[in-house]
Amino acid sequence: MGLGDKISNKADEMAGKTKAGVGDASDDQSLKNEGHAQESGANLKQAGEKVKDAFKK
Repeated sequence: MGLGDKISNKADEMAGKTKAGVGDASDDQSLKNEGHAQESGANLKQAGEKVKDAFKK
């Protein structure tokens, strides 16, 4: 996994956590769900990159 991909995925994960936290604090269920979905998507991307890296070795 390239450094740029790692940074991008981590930034996406953190943005999702922030959205979920803001949604939770403001009782905005839609924003909270959107944040969780964004965070999950970033985690899946990270897992996919790790699988690709494992097969390159």
